[in-house]
Amino acid sequence: MKIAFIGGGVMGEAIVSAILDKRLSRPPSITVSDVSQARRQYLEQKFGIAVTDDNRLAIAKAEVVLLAIKPQSLAELLPELNGQFKPGQLVLSIIAGVNIGTLRRGLSHNRVVRAMPNTPAQIGEGISVWTATAEVTEMQKRWAGSILSAIGQQIYVDDEKYLNMATALSGSGPAYFFLFIEALAAAGEQIGLPADMAQQLVLQTMLGSGHLLQKSGKEPAELRRMVTSPGGTTAAALAELEKGGFNNLVERAVSAAYKRAKELGGEQ
Repeated sequence: MKIAFIGGGVMGEAIVSAILDKRLSRPPSITVSDVSQARRQYLEQKFGIAVTDDNRLAIAKAEVVLLAIKPQSLAELLPELNGQFKPGQLVLSIIAGVNIGTLRRGLSHNRVVRAMPNTPAQIGEGISVWTATAEVTEMQKRWAGSILSAIGQQIYVDDEKYLNMATALSGSGPAYFFLFIEALAAAGEQIGLPADMAQQLVLQTMLGSGHLLQKSGKEPAELRRMVTSPGGTTAAALAELEKGGFNNLVERAVSAAYKRAKELGGEQ
């Protein structure tokens, strides 16, 4: 598979690494275009791949072109690449909030896959939701699925509306998780635990709880009830979270992220 990357940032690097690790492609068949000379040198030295600052040159011989830039950079990229794609090339976009219609019009190209991965992709533990235009062939869908599977789990959907929802939930989700870890560890310090002990306790509790949920086959609510003895310590803590409107606050946060994702894509 000949693959070109437009953008060699954190997510681009994670996908390059996973593709090579899973042997979906070889270094001579991968090209990364990036505006940063330092970044290009780093990626070339680390992976032995081709690098350039010329986006048109990067995509010229690619079978798959992966767009891995920030949404704010799209306005500059689209005019540059408009009309430059061959009909048979596949464009795979992981640009947050940017819908397929924008990519079709901006690139004058119809074979488009839009995906929303998340940052645990860096260690092969991500999850991606993706969809494809009708013009994308079954073979190209398999290519897209294999690339996304290399960085974790993947879910294909027929309706693009789920992409912005996934952006708000799983795309932004790691930040919610990290914030809760920060808050919980800080609370541990506040009651007298050493900082390193609080961090270790919280991190392993999160990891262990996630694995328990994954392997037990039980619903989160059931596992929560199993931990919560009437009148006990957990019950006292959960009562304070409920008093503070914890569930409502989470819902508002996800709704705000969803709204912003739609705004980035030019939707109301």
